[in-house]
Amino acid sequence: MDKTICPRFEKAMRILSQRWTGMIIYQLMSGPHRFCTLESAIGLSGKVLSERLKDLENEGIVQRDVYAETPVRIEYSLTDKGLAFEPIMRSIEDWSQYWLEVEAEVEVS
Repeated sequence: MDKTICPRFEKAMRILSQRWTGMIIYQLMSGPHRFCTLESAIGLSGKVLSERLKDLENEGIVQRDVYAETPVRIEYSLTDKGLAFEPIMRSIEDWSQYWLEVEAEVEVS
């Protein structure tokens, strides 16, 4: 039995396993979002969000649209390639609802 991992599967896992990438894709499944909306919804630094969005744009998963308005409006959305992640993300969502417990937040006094 061949135990080598398919290079395409390995690349897909490498993309999805980058920190915050799954959360960005999940947020964009509901439609286009502006940078500040993604930043506050996910709760990560602007620097990291910018890096991940550039990586996803380079992979053809996210599209960046610039609108010539004052001020300039920039929105991020999933491409067809990115939208193809939806069944995977929904399966992870279903799995998490069934199998994972939410950890109680600790209050600091």
